[in-house]
Amino acid sequence: MTDTRFEVDERERGAGRVIGRLPKGCRRLPWRLGGALALLGALAVLVGVVQPARAELRIDITRGQVEPLPIAIADFYGTTPETTELGARLAAVIAGNLERSGLFRPIDSKAFIQKPEAMLVQPRFSDWRVINAQALVTGRVRLDAGGRLRVEFRLWDVFSEVHLLGLRLASIEDAWRRVGHKVSDAIYERLTGEKGYFDTRIVYISETGPANERVKRLALMDQDGENLRYLSGGQHLVLTPRFSPTAQEITYLSYERGQPRVYLRNIDTGQHEVLGDFPGMTFAPRFSPDGNNVIMTLARNGNSEIYEMDLRTRKIAQLTRNPAIDTAPSYSPDGKDVVFESDRGGSQQIYVMRREGGGARRITFGRGRYGTPVWSPRGDLIAFTKSNRGRFFIGVIRPDGTGERLLSEEFLVEGPTWAPNGRVLMFFRQGTRNPDSAELVTIDVTGHNERILFTATAASDPAWSPLIP
Repeated sequence: MTDTRFEVDERERGAGRVIGRLPKGCRRLPWRLGGALALLGALAVLVGVVQPARAELRIDITRGQVEPLPIAIADFYGTTPETTELGARLAAVIAGNLERSGLFRPIDSKAFIQKPEAMLVQPRFSDWRVINAQALVTGRVRLDAGGRLRVEFRLWDVFSEVHLLGLRLASIEDAWRRVGHKVSDAIYERLTGEKGYFDTRIVYISETGPANERVKRLALMDQDGENLRYLSGGQHLVLTPRFSPTAQEITYLSYERGQPRVYLRNIDTGQHEVLGDFPGMTFAPRFSPDGNNVIMTLARNGNSEIYEMDLRTRKIAQLTRNPAIDTAPSYSPDGKDVVFESDRGGSQQIYVMRREGGGARRITFGRGRYGTPVWSPRGDLIAFTKSNRGRFFIGVIRPDGTGERLLSEEFLVEGPTWAPNGRVLMFFRQGTRNPDSAELVTIDVTGHNERILFTATAASDPAWSPLIP
């Protein structure tokens, strides 16, 4: 895999030397890097935060429907044709990310009056107010003598005329899209108060061929659908891939040895191994929050129970003991509890139990059947699939069983997965473009901003990664 490690360029941290003086009232946060600068792969560091003189520019995402914030994202300035093109592509990635969130409305660059090179010192705010921009993003791109990509950007409050945020990143040129995602995350966090989710990936099942002869392969892409690559060749049926907390490993179900088994695969090396050669079938795997365990279902003698494996010792513990079907387990973010589906009450419903097993309590009591529960990374909600009278729904419910809300309804929707900030859900549904195919869909946790994520093939069983280290 291409080396995409990032580093902080301490030699250029003085923003005044590059973009001129900051407006009055600006102050920089103290740099508390210590020995971190010596570490390879250091994350980006915020270097310029403003205390605005007026009301702070902020998107209130605690409400349901949010009016998108008008934001101008200028092409990042470059001094050569190559860096000028890179600057335009970076701006496009950032604009695309923010627009898809539903919280921002990037303004068409054709309306811009001021040119990128004119903003190296400070924007002419009157030119941006006239096109109703409330926030402005400016930046600069260069390639050093060693071919290292160096990017800086600034976020401005147009009406208060203050500098809100600055960031500098350095990486290899091929990682320019990740630079754009990291800048998008920084903007999102500064203006919403929540972590972004753009520097992430999606693993899913790519489906090709006729319906009765489907070829299913593990596929990996950025959250915006770019940088697609396949992790398996399609010789064996694969299902339900899930990320580890490090985003470097996945666990999934495969028929590679003729029977369904849970496998562990390293994304970078492609090495994979079966997690225990148990009698019966194993399926529905998920990692624990610390990555040290995998929880899964083991079907033996017609009965399905939930088990947990310690990946360090390979010891396995049985968590449920019930003649009913217990499956689809998912850990709470703190690792103390497990949510799962079971028909122990006579119909398919969702239950929560302690991590070590026992104390199971039912949390769904609505009409229909509930399944595929997934705990939000924030711990406040559990997503699920519901079916009732031939219709399918994606919904959320609190862990105590209150506040059930249905977010999306279709003939067939399945497999919810959370963005790492718990703000957005992805799932798959029977394709609207082709009834015989499946497509990936995202939706805000409020039930707004539903969008199709276009993929090269039919797609199912998505899993959203944590933020990439």
